[in-house]
Parts: sequence; C-alpha cells; structure tokens
Amino acid sequence: MEKVRIDKWLWAVRIFKSRTLAGDTVRSGKVRVNGSVVKPSTSVSVGDRVTVQKNGFNLEYEILELLEKRVGAPIAVTCYTDHTPQEELNKYKDWFVGKAGTEFREKGAGRPTKRERRTIERFKGDLFDLEDE
Repeated sequence: MEKVRIDKWLWAVRIFKSRTLAGDTVRSGKVRVNGSVVKPSTSVSVGDRVTVQKNGFNLEYEILELLEKRVGAPIAVTCYTDHTPQEELNKYKDWFVGKAGTEFREKGAGRPTKRERRTIERFKGDLFDLEDE
C-alpha cells in the first residue's frame, strides 16, 4: 500500500471520531497536505506533512505509516509524528485548565426541560465553540 485517502488516514489514526467528520473537515478546507489545501479523495504517502485545524487548534503531523482500517490508540500513535508547535499545545492547555469540573444542578430540580437544555447548549456553544476560528 503506497497511498491512502487523507480522510481515511485521519479517521484510521484516530484524529477524528468518524470518517464523515474527517471528510467534512477536509472538504471545508481545514486540512492541508504539504502546505496545500486538499480534497477528501487526495492520496497521501509516507513522509507527507498534514496540518489540521480542529476546534480552533492547528495540529501538525508527519505520516510514518499508512492505514486504511481504524486501529487502537496505542497502534495509531506509532503511525505519525506530532509536530504541533509548542504554542498551540500551550493554547490548548490554557483553554482546558479548569474546564473539567462537573456541571451542577440544584437537588430536586430534575432533568432539564427541552427549553432549558437548548438554552444550556446555546450558552456552551458560545463559550466553547472554537470550530469557526
């Protein structure tokens, strides 16, 4: 196997949760291979540099091994080298610190109604939606 589609590779090495999500991200122009914007059907080979804009962060990888099928996380990390700049990693850490706390709802309040849930999702989307940056 000399070449693999970029959307398949991104999904196989677990950078994206689903192949559809990988394909949509590539289609929207947020993935570059060796500096050029690509389509989901673009073939990649060993040694290519892949830049991915995911959740507002610019991640950079170098392909070490080609995969067509999804593999477990311990195997997936051996298939690429992470070249993400330190400032991007720091940006992620700065954003994530303090966000891991559990959500709190008053005792006896029950589950949120549909209207309350939508309000919560809108609020969270405003705070944490980094996709469009």
